[in-house]
Amino acid sequence: MMNTRKTIYALLLLAFFTACSNSFLDLKPKGVLLPEQLNTRNGVNALLISAYSLLDGVGAGNTTYHSSADNWVYGSVAADDAYKGTTSGDQPAISLIETYQILSDNDYFRGKWRAVYDGVARSNDVLQTLARTEDLTDDERKAITAEARFLRGHYHFEAKKMWNHVPYIDENTYNPEDAESTKVSNEADIWPNIEADLQYAYENLPHRQSQPGRASKWAAAALLAKAYLFQQKYAEAKALLDLIMAQGGYTLVARYADNFRLATNNNAESILEVQHSVNDGAPGGENGNQGATLNYPYGGPTTCCGFFQPSQNLVNAFKTDATGLPMLNTFNDTDVTNDQGIESNAPFTPYAGALDPRLDWTVGRRGIPYLDHGLHPGKAWIRDQAYAGPYSPKKHMFYKADIGSGTFANNPRQNANNYRMIRYSHVILWLAECEVETGSLERARELVNMIRERAANPEGFVKMPDGSNAANYQIGLYTTPWADKETARRAVRFEERLEFAMEGHRFFDLVRWGIAPEVLNDYLAKEKLKRTYLNVATFRDHNIYYPIPLQEIVNSSKNGEPTLTQNEGY
Repeated sequence: MMNTRKTIYALLLLAFFTACSNSFLDLKPKGVLLPEQLNTRNGVNALLISAYSLLDGVGAGNTTYHSSADNWVYGSVAADDAYKGTTSGDQPAISLIETYQILSDNDYFRGKWRAVYDGVARSNDVLQTLARTEDLTDDERKAITAEARFLRGHYHFEAKKMWNHVPYIDENTYNPEDAESTKVSNEADIWPNIEADLQYAYENLPHRQSQPGRASKWAAAALLAKAYLFQQKYAEAKALLDLIMAQGGYTLVARYADNFRLATNNNAESILEVQHSVNDGAPGGENGNQGATLNYPYGGPTTCCGFFQPSQNLVNAFKTDATGLPMLNTFNDTDVTNDQGIESNAPFTPYAGALDPRLDWTVGRRGIPYLDHGLHPGKAWIRDQAYAGPYSPKKHMFYKADIGSGTFANNPRQNANNYRMIRYSHVILWLAECEVETGSLERARELVNMIRERAANPEGFVKMPDGSNAANYQIGLYTTPWADKETARRAVRFEERLEFAMEGHRFFDLVRWGIAPEVLNDYLAKEKLKRTYLNVATFRDHNIYYPIPLQEIVNSSKNGEPTLTQNEGY
């Protein structure tokens, strides 16, 4: 467990040399960071940057898409937002997750485990080194501690929502003299530990950081509020979310799409972004968005790889009624017209019904502009429509105008488009949840309408080359007060699906709302008529959490017995 750690130990001279007084034998080892080099202001800050670097999930020795920051496999493909995509034989481990044929030896789970616990280890490295560093002021020490604890809280949070029963590792647990010190039980509930880390960060971080990507007071407040939401602590979450809205200084950007393009990274809506960069001297563009490297059209702007294709169910969710409101209960009764099985050179008439304009910033579909790459031609850009459907992912896609400046020279799939981990719209809709559960239904309606009003801005609609709207966009506000909690709850949750579709949150939201088995089995019942490979899929109660990776259970053995216990049902 956690066998990927920074090597910072000096090499020892052989014992018989220690008695020799010849100074030429006192050589510093080459290629090794010595403790005295790290126990400085610059050294501890370098370790902190190393801890931040794993926010994108890349660098723990695992395949990048196993642990992508956007959780596209675990949060979207495992839910009702997306199919695995590509072809049946490509990355079969994802197919097993999508169809809930889930075993503990699936290497994707170990890849994610390694990434988050390496992040924990690097955060603890900062705190251990900080204790040995003397050339820091008290304020600097407090600030570094707060950032490291924020990161440690985040990485443990990622583990908690994936596996539930996970170990908590702090800087006092790991002992470099004892290789088995981190082999601890996963029996205890670690929510209190996560809360403590994030509370400390909230109390000690500045309102804003001078460098984009560093955690702020309000990032800590938002993540702590999210941790409360996962535990149904709505009153505690509401208090923090109210403060962010009143004092955080964030605002919704005018155009919804500006949350998904390189040119508007770190905008006024951003609370925490995973930073990506290219053409910065790193080999192979490795600081680009590697986690999404598979998730581009198979033709057109790229030639790889056709994964992560939006589901028909998701597309249907964007239909609106005569008043421009979502069809909360009937959205999936009929399908938005698609070009399944129609060649790109054959006639096709797109859906003429009313749609939420956020659809065409989320999903690439035939006849609609695919950012500035021209009209999506449909089948010509899809590797296998019959298997994976007719749609392409869009939110992480680079613009044609960014090629060269914001993309890596030899591979535009490595690009500098950030992943918005927490933005102000999260805060607004999380607060709406809290108002439904403990506060005012009227306030919840006002908050949802804030999100819908932004989506209704005509300047943010996808346009055809002649300037006309690309589809029949109709989006309205909730003008009638919500009379009961269940109606309000359904409307808020539906809005979260629309606003954050294909961003890796959906599965975890369904689980924390306690409705995953019902929603996902209803989804499968209809999708099986379209995608025959889903015929083997049934979502069972124990699937709300993933299995502890088998190899990590083996690695946790101490005195012949594993310290990690497998989740029930696996």
